[in-house]
Amino acid sequence: VQLQASGGGLVQAGGSLKLSCAASGLTFSNYDMGWFRQAPGKEREFVGTINRWGGSTAYADSVKGRFTISRDNAKITVYLQMNSLKPEDTAVYYCAAKRSFTSGSRLNGNDYGFWGQGTLVTVSS
Repeated sequence: VQLQASGGGLVQAGGSLKLSCAASGLTFSNYDMGWFRQAPGKEREFVGTINRWGGSTAYADSVKGRFTISRDNAKITVYLQMNSLKPEDTAVYYCAAKRSFTSGSRLNGNDYGFWGQGTLVTVSS
């Protein structure tokens, strides 16, 4: 299984970025997908998640209303649209896959079985 995240970069505060995560080696529609991030010197934190068919999403309070997760099962890709970016959004962003209907929570990174390599997002003030 491979999850390839891309789309990170440097953006000014208030700007937007769209991250992509292309999956391979798994039956994509059998997996819930999540985005997590880790800022320098901080622990990894949950950003958002989307269920296998895209009908259910959940977000961290810190990004709610600014970030949107979507997925295209035909393209085997999950996206994270980030708007109104703030300097505190600066982090390495990771996508992850959790087999649907297994134990655990989509909000808990420890319950995800597969992880991408991360893409760096830097928001300047």
